[in-house]
Amino acid sequence: MAWVSVDGGPALALWCMPLEGALYVVSGPGEQAAPGLADTTTAAVTLRGDHGGRIVTWPAEVTRLLPGTEQWEASAPLVAAKRLNAAGTATELVERWAASGCALNRLSPAGVPLAEGASLPDGSQAAPPRESPAVRQTRKPFRLHRVRRR
Repeated sequence: MAWVSVDGGPALALWCMPLEGALYVVSGPGEQAAPGLADTTTAAVTLRGDHGGRIVTWPAEVTRLLPGTEQWEASAPLVAAKRLNAAGTATELVERWAASGCALNRLSPAGVPLAEGASLPDGSQAAPPRESPAVRQTRKPFRLHRVRRR
């Protein structure tokens, strides 16, 4: 899991796979949403440590791998093999990605880290949840009995 920010926008938690010194991210129909990632050339990647906290943020060069290219043929099956809970075999998954227009992006380090160690912020960096179609208002709990006051 990595937090990826495109064009200074909010960071999104994305499933990724480390391979050959880079991170590979699949997004698109039937996969995770990563708005803008398939169309950009740079992004900021934040990784967390075993303790769950942020350890580094680094600039990434984003390269979209296209179906039928040598890079796609070498990388897509490896990424698909590690994709948990996907329907079908890795070969079927790669074919589906190619047919549906999913983006397979390679995020490779592109310079010195933007923040690490002592340069990381001390605060929690907590923020209110962003608007999402997945969020819905919850109702107040229903009481099955009358509460007696003493």
